[in-house]
Amino acid sequence: MSRPVVGIIGNSYLIDGEYPTYAAGKMNADAVGCICGAIPLIIPTDPALVNTAELMEVCDGFLFTGGRPNVHPEEYGEAETEAHGAFDRDRDAVALPLIRACVDAGQPIIGICRGFQEVAVAMESTLHPEIRDLDGRDNHRMPPDGTLAEKFALRHKVRFVAGGPFEKIVGSQEVMTNSLHGQGIKVAGPRIVIDGYAPDGTPEAIYVKDAKGFTLSTQWHPEWNAAGDPVSRPIFEAFGAACAAFQKGRKSA
Repeated sequence: MSRPVVGIIGNSYLIDGEYPTYAAGKMNADAVGCICGAIPLIIPTDPALVNTAELMEVCDGFLFTGGRPNVHPEEYGEAETEAHGAFDRDRDAVALPLIRACVDAGQPIIGICRGFQEVAVAMESTLHPEIRDLDGRDNHRMPPDGTLAEKFALRHKVRFVAGGPFEKIVGSQEVMTNSLHGQGIKVAGPRIVIDGYAPDGTPEAIYVKDAKGFTLSTQWHPEWNAAGDPVSRPIFEAFGAACAAFQKGRKSA
């Protein structure tokens, strides 16, 4: 049997400030190919080029990546402010309906950083535009200086709900993670289950209640050092197993 295909949601970039591209980090593709055992396929996030039904037919699962632009607040019923930062409405238009359709179909998804926020918003959650401005919250943003390894270094604990899916997969109720995000969940939608928190109360791990497929998502970046990190590796292994099972079930049907 051929390997399952995992669609990696790309971001829009300008190379040298002028050449437009769709791209995703090599560490995302490495995690999918080496840990999940799947074929990584980068998805251009333009609704003029792709649609939900075609993507779900081609791919067995989807990784919703991090990215600098934020989900537009109109997607959760709020007005745009300067604190919300930059946006990518084309990615919103591709990612949000795709998440909803995958949840309905039981097709595996995993959200990372912005992808975590996309899963939350697709399931009717709202977001804080800048959690470091909230009383009692820490600054979860990427350090502005240092090497890539220093920016992705472990920075705070995440405590999972006892007996929840993250604790079962990782094998521990408390872990250390990196932290490179500015936004966070304000009010969780009715189907979003928060399964892990940072020490300051910021939601860091979620899944979709009563979903038929894999929906675990993280506010941190488990794709960094996925092969060697004892927290990241089992998450990607579980996601890969879910994609393989979905592929097998689809072929059997």
